[in-house]
Amino acid sequence: MKVFVNGDSRDLLGTPSLAELITQLDLPAARIAVELNREVVRRADWSGTMLKEDDRIEIVHFVGGGVDVNS
Repeated sequence: MKVFVNGDSRDLLGTPSLAELITQLDLPAARIAVELNREVVRRADWSGTMLKEDDRIEIVHFVGGGVDVNS
């Protein structure tokens, strides 16, 4: 099955769930947000969300840091 992850085509075996894809990609689940076909998917729904041919998945990583306002 072919899906698109952040615009890149990926071939997957079988019909994985969104949670299985996140595991396959070795991503830190606690630090990402996922959009499937332009709709945000809550983390609690990842396991029950089965991927389909030509789905478009956007994954955003949260990055810590910032500016020291006391400088």
